[in-house]
Amino acid sequence: MADKIITTRRFGNVLEITLNRPPVNAINRETSRAVYAALKKLQDDPGLRVGILTGSGDRVFSAGWDLKEVADPDFDPKLDTDPELGHGPGGFGGITEFYDLDKPVIAALNGATLGGGFEIALACDVIFAADHTYFQLPEMQRGFIPDGGAIQRLPRRIPYNVAFELMLSGRRMDAKEAKGLGLVHQIVNAPDLLDTVRDYAAEVAKGAPLAMRAMKEVLRHIEMLTLEDAMAKTKPGKSGLPVYEKMCASDDFTEGSVAFAERRAPVWKGA
Repeated sequence: MADKIITTRRFGNVLEITLNRPPVNAINRETSRAVYAALKKLQDDPGLRVGILTGSGDRVFSAGWDLKEVADPDFDPKLDTDPELGHGPGGFGGITEFYDLDKPVIAALNGATLGGGFEIALACDVIFAADHTYFQLPEMQRGFIPDGGAIQRLPRRIPYNVAFELMLSGRRMDAKEAKGLGLVHQIVNAPDLLDTVRDYAAEVAKGAPLAMRAMKEVLRHIEMLTLEDAMAKTKPGKSGLPVYEKMCASDDFTEGSVAFAERRAPVWKGA
């Protein structure tokens, strides 16, 4: 599928979504709704297992919120949550509030990741970055705070004082620093970025589909629990988590062990 704001390509079990608003892939409400629609396809299609989110060009992943849209005299902030006129059900960028998206999304950052672009990356599950990528949250210098996901997620991903300082100063953080903090999984030479991420996604997609979805579901529900409560939440038959319970009762739950014993590749049913 292709249109003026995003493109999507399917590679087997993998759906690749590309922000396509040159020159800086700024996010307006229409773009948020388009990304959400693509991610909803990833979520609902049983043949899709992994998503990739990247940007067009070789310089900028996304410069974040389209401030030209905000500066329009007719801009009404009250419409942000409107499903047809605002950012839509997935929130800013189509992903920052898509809480029940239980298939993994890999960010392939092909350059500057600024403001809301950084917030979109934080909503992904694994981050690969081209070697020239840098991160920045300049909202303080624009008169507001990064409340589209950064202030909520970043202090949970990296040390609190580092997250606070980045938001306070608006300074640039390069990919090397981000990797040192554990935020970036791998730094890749820019020309090799997409091939590297596609290969990784294809390997991930070989895993048991129900287990993959259950992983995200469980992590989402236990993130803020005590260890004792988190352990109690992951008891089959008692969790109240539908995908986790489905995984535990599925043929796939034993297929991996049987395949290992029989020295063959597992055949997943995903149900």
